Amino acid sequence: MTTKTNALITGANKGIGLETARRLAAMGFKVWLGARDAERGEAAARALRNEGLDVEWLALDVASDDSVAAARTLTAQVSSLDVLVNNAGIAPGYVDVLGPDGRYERPPSRENVEDMKAAFDVNVFGPVRVTQTFLPLLLAAPAARIVMVSSYLGSIARAAGNSQSPNVMGYGSSKTALNAITVAFARELSPRGIMVNAAAPGYTATDLNAHRGGRTVRQAAGVIVQLATLEAGGPTGGYFDENGPLPW
Repeated sequence: MTTKTNALITGANKGIGLETARRLAAMGFKVWLGARDAERGEAAARALRNEGLDVEWLALDVASDDSVAAARTLTAQVSSLDVLVNNAGIAPGYVDVLGPDGRYERPPSRENVEDMKAAFDVNVFGPVRVTQTFLPLLLAAPAARIVMVSSYLGSIARAAGNSQSPNVMGYGSSKTALNAITVAFARELSPRGIMVNAAAPGYTATDLNAHRGGRTVRQAAGVIVQLATLEAGGPTGGYFDENGPLPW
């Protein structure tokens, strides 16, 4: 059983999650790379180990109650969990309705409800499942940190005040809900020494948007790593990008 500082990142076999795993491992964390696909998860962990980093794959599909419950096997290998990054996220149908300029072109009146349900299952209920499941390990750490990977599209104030902001109802509302969940967990866990914050990594080139984003995964991971490694006395229950607090 390891006594190192441990970090678990969901959806970490590629993109922002993989870069976050790389950065935290480079800082000395033992990183558990959560991924639902065994081949991809093992390959990603192996690639990071080849860089000299301490990384292991953990089978974890955040949309599956059974998979999340099975991931409790981690308790046999670690005595505590210092960082949890709820990174796994999906935007069903998003790529299919991007216009030539990369903008989203499906108005709310034509949003697919099944796509919305799928987004909420991963982006909202997934972090709840995972956080509840691993809370005993987080409470066993001296000062754990939880990061919910949100989005600028989760900001109601930003959407209401900017007519140029993409009107992405399904994905955006799932991130708004995730922001609310962030505050709820922060209120419960702050007295117990755990900081919980939401990070907006920006429009990043990943599979989620067919690599249309203008930011690199290295840039995007910065705010996540920052919130995952906050010093004592840092903020909790907040919503941040790399420049500071964001409007809800």
